[in-house]
Amino acid sequence: MVTSSASSPRAMQKGQQTKATIIEAALGLATQIGLEGLSIGAIAEVTQMSKSGVFAHFGSREELQISVIREYFSRFEQEIFYPSLQADRGLPRVRALFSNWMKRVAVEIQSGCIFISGAAEFDDRPGPVRDALASSVQTWMQALHRAIEQAQECGQLRVDADPQQIAFEIHGLILALHYGARFLKNPGSLERANTAFANILVRYGAQVSQPA
Repeated sequence: MVTSSASSPRAMQKGQQTKATIIEAALGLATQIGLEGLSIGAIAEVTQMSKSGVFAHFGSREELQISVIREYFSRFEQEIFYPSLQADRGLPRVRALFSNWMKRVAVEIQSGCIFISGAAEFDDRPGPVRDALASSVQTWMQALHRAIEQAQECGQLRVDADPQQIAFEIHGLILALHYGARFLKNPGSLERANTAFANILVRYGAQVSQPA
């Protein structure tokens, strides 16, 4: 009993490390071939594990896909959302969110975005994988929406503007950037996206009264 108790924490730690290794491999594979391409067999081959070993950590292909989505969103938050909280509330934070987002997009133009590829794969396929994808994107959009509302509260964006419309337009230009840069290979797509973002801020910017 003493031996079992002493080894249990080590066994749990090793199990967590193995699971993290599997998720890392699955995440890398998903950016190349999409979530739909993930399978227990494919991950077993990449990690040089047995299928039963991979299955023991997830139990199903669906759970593996959901774990990848959760890990992707966690990294998305760490790279984009949390650093932006260092910026002042209002436009500085909105700009920081977009700037951090663009840095990630610049990399994903080459590697692929799971949110975008996953939406194409699961948009008409109800189920836990689609729900996990949609929930992650909605959480991110709510954070962007809140930052825009704060900019309105600070008097930096028009209070009569619809914050959901502003967030929709910002999200839309990111999608257009992926399509233009990754699919069409159009040069200058990053610059166009930055210009489009600046135009959005100008169009919805609060009019500051000039002293007489």
